[in-house]
Amino acid sequence: MKKMMVIIFSIIMGLSGCNNQITDEIIIAEQYGLAYAPLQVMKEKGFLEDELKGDRVVKWVKLANTAAIREAMLSDQLDIGFMGIPPFLIGVDQEMPWKIMTGLSQSPVGLITDQVSIKNLEDLIQKGQIALPQPGSIQHILLAMALDKQMGQSNLLDHQLIAMNHPEGYQALIGETQVVAQFTTPPYLFDGLNTEGIHMILDGEEAMGEPFTFIVGVCQDSFYQEEASYESFLRALDRAYIFMEDEKSETLTILSKSYGLEEDVLESYLYEMDMIYGKEVLGVERFISFMRKEGYISKDIRQDDVLWD
Repeated sequence: MKKMMVIIFSIIMGLSGCNNQITDEIIIAEQYGLAYAPLQVMKEKGFLEDELKGDRVVKWVKLANTAAIREAMLSDQLDIGFMGIPPFLIGVDQEMPWKIMTGLSQSPVGLITDQVSIKNLEDLIQKGQIALPQPGSIQHILLAMALDKQMGQSNLLDHQLIAMNHPEGYQALIGETQVVAQFTTPPYLFDGLNTEGIHMILDGEEAMGEPFTFIVGVCQDSFYQEEASYESFLRALDRAYIFMEDEKSETLTILSKSYGLEEDVLESYLYEMDMIYGKEVLGVERFISFMRKEGYISKDIRQDDVLWD
């Protein structure tokens, strides 16, 4: 099958840091990057605990990719997970019983390299490894979209992919390794583009052909049915968005510690470089159409089927 590597990675990637099944906890998984900034604010300010009024304990875990989030949910070790739309859709196609509860962010996404000789996708062929979070990730699907448009073969570079989280991938790119390109997001994308010798060869929105939500929050029916907790989370997320706009100074203080960035650099990244935070969910139908055409998913999935009310 054309995209067997997606399925293989989705079942073999391990889970770490999440093994508590106490029922009075709400366990939330995030991943790496500025796209998750509202969750950092929510966590540091205690907005969810405040909305829950002490009824449940909130636990946060950071996982490497969607495969790990999926395994945690299947093991009843996770209530809410945040991820890109494509790996979420692959889970739906494989009968994972989750749906999107909210958008989180739109974010620049880019394929960067430190190789002067690599100026476009064709130049990458047989040149080394391409780091991204996992096959089937949003970065992988955007790369496939671009390859389909430009070269007529969406899986042309699949044999060169290597699964790495964003920090590991960036360190591999700038180090002496076989990684010659990384498909990444802020702050790693912005850091790279501010580094001499690194340039971008593909922009995510260019590959997609339209704006899209980069990260969504998902949950299974069991959490959706816990109406009080479900609504408490959405209210807490709204408070995080408002806080980030109204209290920029404190936001920068909180996030500079979380991301290890100087506040002036972080301010530029957050407020001047096309990071958009909000609940809107964009791009689902476009992803479904492409992924169905190219064999990443096989079922007749519709947008209304994958969104909670």
